[in-house]
Amino acid sequence: MTDVITRRDLLRRAAASGAFLSVPGILAACGGSSSKSSSSSSSHKLAKTLHFSNWTLYIDTNNKTHSHPSLAEFQKKYGVHVDYVEDINDNASFFGKIQGPLSRGQSVDRDIVVLTDNDRYLSLMIKKGWAEKLDKSAIPNIKNLVPVQQHPNFDPNRDYSLPWQSGMTGIAYNDKLSDPVLSVDDLLTNPKLKGKITCLNSMGDALTIVMLANGDDPTKVTDKSFNAAFNRIKKAVDSKQIRQFTGNDYAPLLAKGDLAAAMSWSGDIAQIGNKHIHWNIPKEGGALWTDNMLIPKGGNVYTASVYMNYVYDPKVQGLMEAGDPKQNITGIYYIPPVKGAGTWAKKYDPAVAKNPLIFPTVEMLDKVKIFDSAALNNEKYLTAWQNLISG
Repeated sequence: MTDVITRRDLLRRAAASGAFLSVPGILAACGGSSSKSSSSSSSHKLAKTLHFSNWTLYIDTNNKTHSHPSLAEFQKKYGVHVDYVEDINDNASFFGKIQGPLSRGQSVDRDIVVLTDNDRYLSLMIKKGWAEKLDKSAIPNIKNLVPVQQHPNFDPNRDYSLPWQSGMTGIAYNDKLSDPVLSVDDLLTNPKLKGKITCLNSMGDALTIVMLANGDDPTKVTDKSFNAAFNRIKKAVDSKQIRQFTGNDYAPLLAKGDLAAAMSWSGDIAQIGNKHIHWNIPKEGGALWTDNMLIPKGGNVYTASVYMNYVYDPKVQGLMEAGDPKQNITGIYYIPPVKGAGTWAKKYDPAVAKNPLIFPTVEMLDKVKIFDSAALNNEKYLTAWQNLISG
């Protein structure tokens, strides 16, 4: 597989409340401007506008106005307008949009993008020199980063990235259409589910839970364990058990009853809030992943770093996480990376602070694994996976 490979387009609260989706202007025809013109890492001067690309419905939202309270407060506090666009459905396709300009030394007209650590593209951005170093002098709140996130192997000193939110990968099912689906074996082989399930298109997500079901270790992938998991998924594709591979566009289908079950991200189901949709970690175990903020080459380092510092304030993070039911504000509903966020979330919405999909129990965290980073960069594995999901 080459770098020209094409996780989330129409989801999160879309399934529950008709959300909007904004897309930036065709990436300046995939050309962008010179990286020199938009970067101001040497100047502690805030830009007029912060350009931020994120996954769909991945921020606190006022359900009446479709505005984002935390962004409005940031703008009020710092005088910086946030051009916030929800144009990331999966890591591969988004990387495919921005790699051309970045490879030519051009800006992609973004100051922050959010990419996932169980796909290859986050580490690839850093390795290729396509990410700006954070201005840590502008991020004193980095001290609030939870210990488990402080030294990831792709960015050991957190020089280039900070977590946005984390989540778990498991199985979701609609109880109006299916009995409980609690294992990978049931998901992939139960004839009652044939053609009524989807598989995530992220190799790290899908292979982690299948490897665990096989009794293999997804944190240390071998050719044998890769082939066993890959062939099991391929068999389910060939038999038509799996209808399609998806980013997070599976969730509206699940909520509407077009799917009976799906490989699924925890926060999506927490956000849907549909009493008929249930999420669980398969009995053999699930996956843990983190979406990370990154400044693409040419982005405004100081302004982006000031924003990162803002969202690492536990009070801000608590509101973003829980929302505020009294004001009809829905939160992110994923696992926050900021110490103290739970205390503030409880003040806004105690139900969120008690939700194990948002603040998982120790038992749950013991059952989830992070996919082998070396396997994410194995060209043989990547080519086979891309051919499968594109076939």
